[in-house]
Amino acid sequence: MDFHRSKGELLPLAVNGKEVEQDCHRTRIVVNWHGMVFMSRHLLYYCSEPILDVKIAFCQGFGKQVDVSYIAKHYNMSKSKVDNQFYSVEVGDSTFTVLKRYQNLKPIGSGAQGIVCAGYDAVLDRNVAIKKLSRPFQNQTHAKRAYRELVLMKCVNHKNIISLLNVFTPQKSLEDFQDVYLVMELMDANLCQVIQMELDHERMSYLLYQMLCGIKHLHSAGIIHRDLKPSNIVVKSDCTLKILDFGLARTAGTSFMMTPYVVTRYYRAPEVILGMGYKENVDIWSVGCIMGEMVRHKILFPGRDYIDQWNKGD
Repeated sequence: MDFHRSKGELLPLAVNGKEVEQDCHRTRIVVNWHGMVFMSRHLLYYCSEPILDVKIAFCQGFGKQVDVSYIAKHYNMSKSKVDNQFYSVEVGDSTFTVLKRYQNLKPIGSGAQGIVCAGYDAVLDRNVAIKKLSRPFQNQTHAKRAYRELVLMKCVNHKNIISLLNVFTPQKSLEDFQDVYLVMELMDANLCQVIQMELDHERMSYLLYQMLCGIKHLHSAGIIHRDLKPSNIVVKSDCTLKILDFGLARTAGTSFMMTPYVVTRYYRAPEVILGMGYKENVDIWSVGCIMGEMVRHKILFPGRDYIDQWNKGD
């Protein structure tokens, strides 16, 4: 399916999909997850208004494909012509291929979802964090996580949730497409580092308040984070707090809500451990565990496995 600019020019993307339904306002197509992320990376960056029906995208994923609705109309372009000049640089043990606007890259963290480096954005004249997603298309699960994180970070706007500044890939064709880079605002530290400090009651209360504000905003939008832990919460020196990493997030009420292997074990609610149905309150349990860790300067329920974890939280 082709998407057009306001002047009738084709957007720089092409993905094969099957049209399954059409009316006067929308066209529904089915594409695979690899093509979905490739298409989203262009549309989310270029278009001046949201064009993904996130509820449909989340609720109607099936098999190796995803059913997504698009508003069938022309879009005004909010960005100037993208700078397509890239260069490669070694960052830690990984090679980053980034736009030339990003300079002075230095590693600041890594995890199961990707590698993060700090850099300077010469266009915005500010320091940024650049996350390279780890093997986003190794399998269907990785592709879904990459897609969810990209869409949620673009669509959710709140002062206590990390902002997505840019999305880019070095590859220009679907056949070569394998890397996804997310550019975010740069913070000073994550909560793991802050927990080791001696915080007074006022600062601790303010951090907890901001966590709950961010979570309340997600829940009001029908989104459950499902992976809240100190390393997924970042702060600035002025105690400003933001939540990040939406690779495991889900919309409330979907068929995926029974998934047991979510949330890092130490912050996992009892209903998750037992494989029961769960709702937004699993995030609140995680916040409580994080708060307890801030007070005690050590993990609240350090279970060795899921059985020991259950006994610790009993």
